[in-house]
Amino acid sequence: MLNTANLLTLSRIVAIPLVVIAMWLDRPWSPWVSVFLFAAAAITDWFDGYFARRYHQISRLGRFLDPIADKLLVAAVLVMLVHRGPLQGVHVFAALIILAREILVSGLREFLAELRVGLPVSQLAKWKTTVQMAAIAFLLVGDAAAPIITTVGLWLIWIAAGLTLITGYDYLRTGLRHMAEDASTSSAE
Repeated sequence: MLNTANLLTLSRIVAIPLVVIAMWLDRPWSPWVSVFLFAAAAITDWFDGYFARRYHQISRLGRFLDPIADKLLVAAVLVMLVHRGPLQGVHVFAALIILAREILVSGLREFLAELRVGLPVSQLAKWKTTVQMAAIAFLLVGDAAAPIITTVGLWLIWIAAGLTLITGYDYLRTGLRHMAEDASTSSAE
């Protein structure tokens, strides 16, 4: 059964091709439409969590779809920003760091789920997401608003990449600890 939280998560997934199309069209209004759609999708991430907790709408479907929707949205837009936007040259590495961490954390969550171990989102990871979403929004609208907006977006994407490295390392360390416990339990048997 779909509840409000799940519908918001699904709306984020539906917004992905719309954001990409708006970026692809390369019209004078494209940056504004893409940043509006992206911002609306990013805001649903906060609201779906709020509704799920506030109205006890936490579901298996929501726990499955929410992180996927986030990663798909960020990955699609970062790829488009590399393809058509300001993430060129050395700035591509910031996008690669962010994407690599997302894959790493997804793999860790899947592995740890088999061990029935949760990997809760840290406060620093929430800050990373906030900075990352702001950076992407700045980069989407970029020069259409003012040339300084692109520069601010590039600074923010590198800050997000730095936070990504820190939080990725924290998650990896937690995962490796559980892997070591699993290995020592297996060898003791």
